[in-house]
Amino acid sequence: MSTAFTLMLDALTKQRGVRASLVAGADDGVTIDSNMQIGQEGTRVAALAASLYRKARRSAKTAGLGATGFMQLEAEAGRLCIIGSDEIVLIVVAERDANIGLIRVEMLRATKELG
Repeated sequence: MSTAFTLMLDALTKQRGVRASLVAGADDGVTIDSNMQIGQEGTRVAALAASLYRKARRSAKTAGLGATGFMQLEAEAGRLCIIGSDEIVLIVVAERDANIGLIRVEMLRATKELG
């Protein structure tokens, strides 16, 4: 089944080092659509990413820094990239050595397509 997000998620997942790409609700972290390799924990990742992004947005606003844009969490086993709006977040799970610059460009392009 194809959704409005299918082509966008496919393009993100084709980037070298990307293990999963997801779209989730910004408030509840519920997965709307995803493209994941076998073994990825989509439900947990979506909930975690939405929560982190919500907190980052609130913190940036409180600090007077304005809107939150691209966010990256770097960990021992990989990276979590998030960008979003008031309603949805776009999430990419990537290997540690993935080219985050290319992934970021693709995520920014995808958010422009979403409007």
